[in-house]
Amino acid sequence: MTAERWRSVRRAYRVTGARFADMVSGVPDPDARVTAEWTVADTVAHVALIAKMYVSLARPDEAPLLGARGQGQVAKTTVDTVSVLNAMVLKDFPERDLGVLVSGLLADIEEVLRVTEDADPATPLPWLGDSKVPLAGVLAHLVNELQIHGWDIARALKLPWTIPPADAALFFDLFLVGVLSQDIGRLLDTGEPPRDRRIAVAFRSAYTAPVVLVLHRGRVTVEEPGGPVDARISFDPASLNLMLFHRVGKVRSALTRKIVIGGPRPWLLPAFLRVVRLP
Repeated sequence: MTAERWRSVRRAYRVTGARFADMVSGVPDPDARVTAEWTVADTVAHVALIAKMYVSLARPDEAPLLGARGQGQVAKTTVDTVSVLNAMVLKDFPERDLGVLVSGLLADIEEVLRVTEDADPATPLPWLGDSKVPLAGVLAHLVNELQIHGWDIARALKLPWTIPPADAALFFDLFLVGVLSQDIGRLLDTGEPPRDRRIAVAFRSAYTAPVVLVLHRGRVTVEEPGGPVDARISFDPASLNLMLFHRVGKVRSALTRKIVIGGPRPWLLPAFLRVVRLP
């Protein structure tokens, strides 16, 4: 973690929030369908609630946003059950007025930036499934949520929306590598018996630090590059995020050369990605 990287994620936290707010504030129909389950208003409420939860994470004196039932769900959530938590939170917080939601989102973004101005960006914070995420990774996570759900809304309503690659890279560098370097808890539990086969995958892009992720006996660890690997992935950060969150397909990403796979044993990637996965 460098001072420059910390400044970058703080800038992206504010700028991406403002871009998202500007786009959704101009939507004429909050009930327009974005996905099979969510309207524009539902989508904005989801992002706004994450921002509000991060205020309570960043301020130790702040009471938890969720009650005992919600906190219990947070503790047992895995990447495969995030939808259960999302549905519970959206049901418990019924506000869907776009003006109210956008105002709250922007205020909560500024509050997190205010209270963390002098904080250590590597400070571990409790997250889903008893995992731990560094403070900078928590900010990077909301940046990605704004980018992905901004993409959802823009695609559904045919609005312009861009995902700058340098800002998209923050999710991989600070959140994904951050949580794997801290404590993954039960976040990646699959319910399947772990395999003995060690699988090492090198990730590289023009916007991230080179890193190797290793899956061995059910555990995922972070290693420095330079050792033997089974597969290599060169990626455009925005395309990788959209693929990992199932917005674009793997074949399309490969055909457009946004994600390039190589290495001596690339056929091991499917087994790796069955564990190292996102909702």
